[in-house]
Amino acid sequence: MKRVVTAAPWIFIVIWSSGFVVAKYAFPSGDALYFLAIRLILATAILFLLTIALRQPLKLSRSDIYSSLAIGISLHGFYLAGVWYAIELGAPAGLSSVITSIQPVLVSLLAVRILMEPLTYRQIAGLVLGLAGVFLVVLPKLSKADGFTAESVGFLVMGLLGSTVATLLQKKIGHSIPLMMGTTYQFGIAAIILLIFSLATGRTYFELTATAVWAMLWAVLVTSIAAVLLLLWLLNHGTAAKVSSLLYLVPPMAVLQAFVLFGEKVDAQAVIGIVMTALGVALVLRS
Repeated sequence: MKRVVTAAPWIFIVIWSSGFVVAKYAFPSGDALYFLAIRLILATAILFLLTIALRQPLKLSRSDIYSSLAIGISLHGFYLAGVWYAIELGAPAGLSSVITSIQPVLVSLLAVRILMEPLTYRQIAGLVLGLAGVFLVVLPKLSKADGFTAESVGFLVMGLLGSTVATLLQKKIGHSIPLMMGTTYQFGIAAIILLIFSLATGRTYFELTATAVWAMLWAVLVTSIAAVLLLLWLLNHGTAAKVSSLLYLVPPMAVLQAFVLFGEKVDAQAVIGIVMTALGVALVLRS
């Protein structure tokens, strides 16, 4: 059991960072939000059946249902939709993870008031360093035709805020919710919202190709069910700051995966920015 606890964070880093990469495989076969809606519908059904098969609690209190819906909208609605749509607009998968990686900084900053956690001068310095790193990566690219536009960055910021709110909600009000059934509700509400939006806007293109099938299987089984259950389990067994600190390792992993699979190049300035962001977040969370 001790080995499982030790390995869990590292497993989470690898599979969570793969979410940025699998999005690139999915987009040639369908609209981003429609693909996400189908993904979450499948994840809802599979997780519900697993909950029954493993004899996990099925009933939630009214407050637990409301909490699960709020976390689901934040994490799977705003975060996933924002990141996937930004990448569909052309934002590089690896560098997109740099923007969302400052989530631990925001969590630590907001936790001062919400979770009553103190913020030191060293953490403030880390916040400034981390933000400077993100700007170093992003700003020079806004003037180039490589997908990093004001629109795509805006959706990445939406995803950043969604994951921040979800982390704080999970730690503040979600720790007592039965893990599997609560996550089923989270998937379900996000799936309904994304499906309605896709139908309303007419963006319902989906071509059933071999690549689409493999991307969907990975997105459902690995980055939806395995990664999210692991994230919520880690949040329930550790502090919000400690769990969020794992995310500063996601950008290097996502950049590496994007380089190997898609040949996404990272220049020296971007590497410096990634390092600055990682160091900044490390200062915030290890003070």
